[in-house]
Amino acid sequence: MRNMEIIAHRGASAVCPENTIIAFERSLELGATGIETDVQMTSDGRLVLIHDETLSRTAGVEGWVKDTTYDQLRTQDAGSWFHADFAGERIPALEELFKLVQGKGILLNLELKNGSVSYKGMEETIIQVIRDWKMEQHVVLSSFNHASLVRCKRLAPEIRTALLYMEKLYRPYDYAAKLEASGLHPYKLAVTYEDIAAALARGVVTYPFTVNDPAEMQTMIDMGVQGIITDVPDVLVSLMAVHAR
Repeated sequence: MRNMEIIAHRGASAVCPENTIIAFERSLELGATGIETDVQMTSDGRLVLIHDETLSRTAGVEGWVKDTTYDQLRTQDAGSWFHADFAGERIPALEELFKLVQGKGILLNLELKNGSVSYKGMEETIIQVIRDWKMEQHVVLSSFNHASLVRCKRLAPEIRTALLYMEKLYRPYDYAAKLEASGLHPYKLAVTYEDIAAALARGVVTYPFTVNDPAEMQTMIDMGVQGIITDVPDVLVSLMAVHAR
């Protein structure tokens, strides 16, 4: 069985509060080879890891990430909503994740959450931080905002990009080539065997999301995907171990 990326969606988000350092740490303990996380910007230009544009769901307070300073954001509890055991977990800065994985050969899938909020200068900022930490070869930038990914590619041709999409696309590998993307990250129901094979023949990998059911994982493996984005990396690790026997 070939190597396949086991990418923890927002960290080990089935057992820890999503997009927190403890979730990222736990995902590595569970055997993930990669971590997917969401990137937004504070009002003072810091890159932070949180899925929603607002703080209400995971921090329990009103307000938008874009209107909050980094110092204000760091006072919020991003763990209690999940379970009292995680009280006091913070919304991390991107640099904290880089520090955690440095030297470990972990793939980082950084999703730019700049669809409904246009974060001015986000592409330049994230590329600068990636270069400062020398993480160019360990990062894939993904987004539903494909124009943003094209901008990233123009700024940093050496950093991989991957197109997120929900519905089936016609010849998505051709679209990826046009945008100079090296990956397709389709919703699991938008995946077809033919597209996976045709994409790989052009050097484009396919990592579907968010695949948590073992039967669905098996289907994706049988279709030939090169990686799977999942909330339960340990389940995928176990499934892969069966294949390796």
